[in-house]
Amino acid sequence: MTRLIHRRMPAAGLLAILSVIAAWGVTPTMAQDAPDYAAIVASPDRSDADRQTDQRRAPVKMLAFTGARPGMKVFDMEAGAGYSTELLARAVAPGGVVYAQDSAAVMEHVKDKFDIRAQSPAMKNVVHVIRNFDDPIPPDVSGLDLITFFFAYHDTTYMPVDRAEMDRKMFATLKPGGLLVIADHSARPGDGANVGKTLHRIEESTLRQEVEAAGFKLVSEADFLRNPKDPRDAATFHPQIPNDEFVLKFQKPS
Repeated sequence: MTRLIHRRMPAAGLLAILSVIAAWGVTPTMAQDAPDYAAIVASPDRSDADRQTDQRRAPVKMLAFTGARPGMKVFDMEAGAGYSTELLARAVAPGGVVYAQDSAAVMEHVKDKFDIRAQSPAMKNVVHVIRNFDDPIPPDVSGLDLITFFFAYHDTTYMPVDRAEMDRKMFATLKPGGLLVIADHSARPGDGANVGKTLHRIEESTLRQEVEAAGFKLVSEADFLRNPKDPRDAATFHPQIPNDEFVLKFQKPS
């Protein structure tokens, strides 16, 4: 298909497509090799509970935004019960691996759920990593293609975590050109990192400043989980108001 595009499409059109791909932080090779994300989400062996979570997580769009594809080496920060971990594991198979990180404190709440999920064949390429947030990546893991941090960066604001060190460790372990995708619940302007425990939110600009201080460059952002009707003054998962959530893609410069 790539050859057809080069023969039939005018150079200006091809350049326009490549510029759009680059704006999303995805190389042409990544786009070419991307799996069928909709088919992954529709896999018949996924649990009913995960399908319920799908309704508020937009997993097809999220997977596409990450660019996860077969053969990639992925690190999933605060994997929790493993909802996103399993989707990523399906996306990078065959040949890929997903490291699912949880701190010991988080594991006290989710261990049984993660262990049950780990029995699924879809999780055979997952390595569970129990490490603190400010030293999350084992020393023998390097050259990561992608790090994901879904709806949990705000948790580190009220834990005894050195977030600057955490961000530096993530940066150091990504390969040049590697990506960091963060999604979280949006706080109001001025809230900064002060409402993580009470509202389970973080101000987008605060998170961005912290991550960029480690050397990352923002390359793309998505609006598929945005909700302008959310006043952002209540704890997340309000029964009547869907959360306003931001999704950001950062890159380690080549």
